Amino acid sequence: MTYDLDEAAELAAWPNPQPLTAKIEPEPYPLDALSETIRAAAEEVRDFVKAPAALVVASAIGAMSLACQAHIDIERAARLTGPSGLYLLTIADSGERKSTVDSLFGKAIAEYEEAQRTQAKPLLDEHQAAIEAWEAKKQGIKEKIRQLAKENKPTGDKEADLRKLAHERPDPPRVPRLLYADATPEALAFGLAKQWPSGGVVSAEAGIVFGGHAMGKDTAMRNLALLNQLWDGKPLTIDRRTVESFTVAGARLTVALQVQEATLRDFFSKSGALARGTGFLARFLVAWPESTQGTRFFTAPPASWPALAAFNRRIAEILNQPAPIDDETGTLTPAMMKLAPDAKKAWITFHDAIESELGSGGDLCDVRDVAAKSADNAARLAALFQFFESGMGAAVGLPAFESAGRIAAWHLNESRRFFGELALPVELADAARLDNWLIDYCKSRLTTTVGKSHVRQHGPIRDGARLDSAISELADLDRVQLVKDGRRLYLDINPALLEGRLL
Repeated sequence: MTYDLDEAAELAAWPNPQPLTAKIEPEPYPLDALSETIRAAAEEVRDFVKAPAALVVASAIGAMSLACQAHIDIERAARLTGPSGLYLLTIADSGERKSTVDSLFGKAIAEYEEAQRTQAKPLLDEHQAAIEAWEAKKQGIKEKIRQLAKENKPTGDKEADLRKLAHERPDPPRVPRLLYADATPEALAFGLAKQWPSGGVVSAEAGIVFGGHAMGKDTAMRNLALLNQLWDGKPLTIDRRTVESFTVAGARLTVALQVQEATLRDFFSKSGALARGTGFLARFLVAWPESTQGTRFFTAPPASWPALAAFNRRIAEILNQPAPIDDETGTLTPAMMKLAPDAKKAWITFHDAIESELGSGGDLCDVRDVAAKSADNAARLAALFQFFESGMGAAVGLPAFESAGRIAAWHLNESRRFFGELALPVELADAARLDNWLIDYCKSRLTTTVGKSHVRQHGPIRDGARLDSAISELADLDRVQLVKDGRRLYLDINPALLEGRLL
C-alpha cells in the first residue's frame, strides 16, 4: 500500500514487525581460535586491506592447506582416514579484495612455482625436443601406412610399429604446478594426473566450479563427482574419446573460492538438486561475511609486515620439503597424522554433538549434509594447524583440535544462515536480501527513510518488478511502508528494526 506523506505522519505508531524468516544471526569470526602464526598474519592483513575477517582467514587457511596437503593425511579413527586438503567458499560481491588478499598470502606459493619453472627449463627444453622427434617418427610411420595402403600392400608391420611407438611417447618432467584459477575441472584433473599431484583452485571469480559450460546440465553431474572424489582423495578415471584417457590417483586438492550470491543462486537453478544431493557443497567450509565496502577509508601501508612475512616463510619451508611422490606411479604418499588421545576424545564429542542435532526437529536438520562433513573438516583443519605450527614431530594435540573445532562450528553456523535463506522461494529470498540491505543502510546513516529510486540504483535488486514484489512482501509484514511525497516515493523503515528488536 502507498500512503501520501501527510497520511503517513498519522502512522507513527508502528505495529511490531513480523518475522520474515527464521533468522539465524551471524557470529563474529573466532580469530582467537586460530593458531598464532595464522592469527597474527590475518589480523595484519585485515587491518590494512580492510576486507572481511572471514575472507582474509579463508585465504590464509587456503594457502596453508595447499602447502601442507601433499605431506599429511589425517586419521580420525581406525579405518577413518583421508586427505587434509580443504574446500573453502566465501560468498561475497566482487570488489571485496579477495584477489589482493590471495596475492599476499599466496606470495610464497607463487615464488615457489616460478623458481621451479626456472629450474626445470633445461629439462622442459629437452622434453620438447624429444616430443618433436617422437612426433616426426609417428608422422613418418603414418605416411608409410598411407603409401602402402595406396599401393594395396600389407600395412600390418607398420601398424605394429605405430602401436609400439604409442607406448614410447616421452613423459614430461614433473614440474610443480600448484595454482589453478580458470581451468575446467577436467583440465584440473589432467594437471593433477600428469603434471603435479597436488594443486589448488584459488579464485576470486569462481567460474571454474559454479559458472559457464562446466556446470551446464549435461556436464554438472560428472564435474561434481570429479570434485567430490578429489576432496575424498579417491582415484578416478577420465575417459576421453578423441585424446588420451587418464587416471588421477594419489592426488590432493585445495579449493578456495569467492562467489557472488547471484552466481550461486544461478548455479542452484541450473544444477537443480545435484549440488546438495551429491554432497558437493557439503564439503565446503562456507563463509557469508558482511561487506566492508563503504568503510574502507585510506590507510598508509605499513613499513613492514612481520607477521605476514613469518607466515610466508613457513609456507616456503613446507613447499621446499621434498614432496612424498612415488617415483614409479607419480602418486603422493602423504604421512598419516593421528589424533592424540585427548584430541580424539574431543573429536568424538564434537562428532556426537553434531550427530544429535541431525534428526527431525534438530537444529542442524536442514543442513544435515553439511553437518555430516563438519567433523571430517574439523579433523583436517586440526592436522593442518598441528603440522603448520609444529611439523611432523607429534600427533595432533588437543589445542589444535579445539581451535579447529571452534572454526568448523563457526562455518557450520554460516552454512545454516546461507542455505536456510537460499532455500526460500525467490520472492521471499528477494525480500530477505532487501530487508538486510535496508536495515544496514539506515543504521549506517542514522535514518529511517530511503528513496525508492536510490534503492533500485544501489540496492541488491535492480529489476523493477522484483523490487516491487519484495517491497510488497516487507510491507505486508509491517517492516516497511512505501510513502509518496509529491512525485517521489520513499521507503519508511519500521524503527523497531533499527533498534535491534528483530522478531
